[in-house]
Amino acid sequence: MMATKERRQEPLELASELFTVRSKSTIYMFNKKYLLPKIFIFLSLAFVCLFTACGPYSFSGTSLPHIKTVAIPIFQDQTAEFGIKEKLTEAVIDEFTRDNTLKITDRRNADSVIEGTILSVVDEAGTFTKGEKVKDIKVFITVKVKYEDLKKRKIIWEEEITQWGTFNPDEGPESRQAGIEEAIAKIANEILNKSVSGW
Repeated sequence: MMATKERRQEPLELASELFTVRSKSTIYMFNKKYLLPKIFIFLSLAFVCLFTACGPYSFSGTSLPHIKTVAIPIFQDQTAEFGIKEKLTEAVIDEFTRDNTLKITDRRNADSVIEGTILSVVDEAGTFTKGEKVKDIKVFITVKVKYEDLKKRKIIWEEEITQWGTFNPDEGPESRQAGIEEAIAKIANEILNKSVSGW
């Protein structure tokens, strides 16, 4: 009787094994058809995001490989500060020349152009002595700057930039000019960084 019972269990065991094999086959086909493509897409997107985050490199040093030259016409000036537009324009040109990522050229032959307007030059008291006498003054310069892609006729960035320098009021006009030149140098460096850094 025990042998008969064991023989009756064999078909059930075979059916169970067959079901298990088919289940595994079904799972394998499901994974191959649905999950693997999704995993591949996910990994591809992750790779693209990683590459984008790192930022593409180009021979021009920017993320816009078609831009290799820049024109920097003299800045406009809405202030009464004598000679400031010439100083700022020269400082920006010097920064781009030193960096050498983009070549300076005239507007007719340029791939891009930087244009700016000096909006204000404001002196504000900085620190005071114990006797409440002004120890130094900060001179703030605000400039509106636009960087334009001339090839594709679109604005790459446009922004108001404010920087400052300090001077000692007891040291006369020359000290104030040194403060202005400090602010100008900061503005020129910021314009360069915004223009040649990868977006």
